[in-house]
Amino acid sequence: MSGDGNVTQADLHVVLVHHPVRNKTGETICSAVTNLDIHDIARTSRTFGVKGYYIVTTLEDQKVLTEKIVAHWTTGRGGELNPARKEALELVKIRGSLDEVVAEIRSDSGLAPRVVATSARQYADALSWQAGRACLSEGGRPMILIFGTAWGVTDEVIASADHVLEPVDGGTHYNHLPVRAAVAIILDRLLGRR
Repeated sequence: MSGDGNVTQADLHVVLVHHPVRNKTGETICSAVTNLDIHDIARTSRTFGVKGYYIVTTLEDQKVLTEKIVAHWTTGRGGELNPARKEALELVKIRGSLDEVVAEIRSDSGLAPRVVATSARQYADALSWQAGRACLSEGGRPMILIFGTAWGVTDEVIASADHVLEPVDGGTHYNHLPVRAAVAIILDRLLGRR
C-alpha cells in the first residue's frame, strides 16, 4: 500500500464467468458474452491497474465472436482509431474454464492465486472490503476476482473459492446490478484512492 492508504500495482485478475452460472430458476447454464461487458470491464480493469481480464465461456461460437471483437480493437482498425480502447482491450484473454485461468496465473506467477468469488448473496464468513484491500496490499500471491453473469456463479464455484467477497449493498430490497457496474464498484472499493 502506498503512504496515502491506497493500493498500488496489485496483482489482481478479473474473471467474468459465463459457465458455470445460474439462471433465475437455479439451473446451471452458459450465458452469452456481450459486447458491452467486453469493452466496459476491460476499460474499468485498465483504469484500476488490473493485470488481466479473463472471459470464461465453454461455447466455441462465443469464443470466436469475442476474439473477433477484441482483435478489431487490438490489431485492427479500431485500435488505430482509438488507442485508449486498444490499451484496455489488450487485457482481455478468452479461456474455456475457470480452472484454465487459475492454472495459467499459477504458472505465470509461480504462486497459487487467492481465488475470491463475488456474489449478490450475503455469506456469513464473507471477506470484507477492508480485508480484501489488505490482501491485495500485502503482495505475494496474485488474486483472482470472479464475477458471474446471468444470476451469478454456481454454488460449486463459490465453494471452490478461497473467499467470497461481501456483496455490494445499495440499501434497498433490489439487488441485481449489471455485472459491469458491480465490477466498477468493487474495483473502486478494493483499489481506489481513499
